[in-house]
Amino acid sequence: MIDKIVQALIDARQPRSEFVELMEKFQDPYLVLIGCILSLHTNDKTTYPATLRMLELAKTPKEMMGVNVDDLSRAIYPVGFYENKAKQIIELSRQIVEELNGKVPDEIEDLIKFNGVGRKTANLVLAKGFNKPAICVDVHVHRIFNRLGYITTKNPEETEFALRKKLPVKHWLNINTLMVTHGQNVCKSQRPKCEECPIAEWCEKKL
Repeated sequence: MIDKIVQALIDARQPRSEFVELMEKFQDPYLVLIGCILSLHTNDKTTYPATLRMLELAKTPKEMMGVNVDDLSRAIYPVGFYENKAKQIIELSRQIVEELNGKVPDEIEDLIKFNGVGRKTANLVLAKGFNKPAICVDVHVHRIFNRLGYITTKNPEETEFALRKKLPVKHWLNINTLMVTHGQNVCKSQRPKCEECPIAEWCEKKL
């Protein structure tokens, strides 16, 4: 069933948000990391231009650690918690340069040691930055897999570990992008568009 669901979502070619497209293009662990940090508690329409403004100031950890925190705060406003995120990104960049030889860690246990970096962000860095099999679970992934009836979990962390056991590894790298795009376009939290859903025939509609 899951193979058919994934293929149907691929074939549907639903429009991706500009931010999702940007994250797909990065293929750089550091850029994926700081982009994901900006996106937390912020919608893609706000995060996308904020990310572009941030990248005008710096694109590497060494460049970023020299950026003034007030300048970065102004650049990323109005993302959620922009002042805290500016401080976090600059400090994280300093740690990467001074403590990690300028390299972003490629293991989840090391990534979550950074202040404010949880499993969702760490998994996205592994998948999109290092091309390593990892399952990034956000609200869309959690909601849709439970709505489908593929798993039954109470929160995103439970969903990640349930999917690690059940979802074939071949789907791990792309599942977040597929589900986020589907969630933004069709399978919304409120009033999902079931009548135009490309995977409706496999869905148990556990709303």
